[in-house]
Amino acid sequence: MASLTPQVSTQVTTQVTPGTVPARGGGRPRRPRVWRGVVLLLAAVYFLVPLIASFVFTVKAPGRGFSLDAYGQIFSAEGFGGSLLLSLGLGLATIALVLLLTLPAVVAVRLGAPRLRPVLEVVCTLPLVVPPITFVAGISTVLRWGPDYLASTPFYQTIIALQNPGFPVVLVLAYVVLALPFAYRSLDAGLGAIDVRTLTEAARNLGASWPHVLLRVIIPNMRSAMASASFLTLALVLGEFTIARLLSFETFPNWIYRISGSQAQVSVAVSVFSLLITWLLLLALSSAGARQRSGS
Repeated sequence: MASLTPQVSTQVTTQVTPGTVPARGGGRPRRPRVWRGVVLLLAAVYFLVPLIASFVFTVKAPGRGFSLDAYGQIFSAEGFGGSLLLSLGLGLATIALVLLLTLPAVVAVRLGAPRLRPVLEVVCTLPLVVPPITFVAGISTVLRWGPDYLASTPFYQTIIALQNPGFPVVLVLAYVVLALPFAYRSLDAGLGAIDVRTLTEAARNLGASWPHVLLRVIIPNMRSAMASASFLTLALVLGEFTIARLLSFETFPNWIYRISGSQAQVSVAVSVFSLLITWLLLLALSSAGARQRSGS
């Protein structure tokens, strides 16, 4: 009877140097990447130093020291409410029109004509290469040309209605063009994250119509992407200055510019206040998107 030789197992111990993480697969140990912290620190300095300087300027009153009077005068300043409501109304109208134009186009191209996707991408990103000053020069030329050549036609009242100071529709149309690249990127990324073809085929096999598929199947799965597109569009409208200024409409940025000559501290306080509100909206949007992803 053959003797059985027991196999002795050897244990290999690996010494780990403090401060390093052993790499997988026997490669070099991964060291802490200090450059990430350096980049984040530089970015924080770049963004926070101007904001802190602006805040110090608003609370440092000459001869009185620390004072929050500039922030107390924001809501009582002349023209604040009207200009802010106008910009918010323009932003909501722009969001609705951008989503109405972009979302069906992105879905139709994704499902029915994938070869047209590069064409749609070029069309939607084309406003990025057109300078705003050139864009508004063309708009103002058309608005000046309209009353002269359309005075005897029904379109004359349309040209006048587009320039109504109470709600300038021409700004909505201009903002839609400017917001197309951002909305398209957000919606295209959201649509690529779901299996839209399988969802559509399943809904169609169950007898759902195309409007029902879009409203009850696709849109609920793209709430995060639509929220991102809406936020970017609203931020663009609330911060746009060139087009509204050259077309002589007093939106919220133009109101800040108008009062900057007579009430410098109030104008800077309004800028800081609006920036903080924008950041809060961004944080709320990010947290809502994270909750939706974790729930799904």
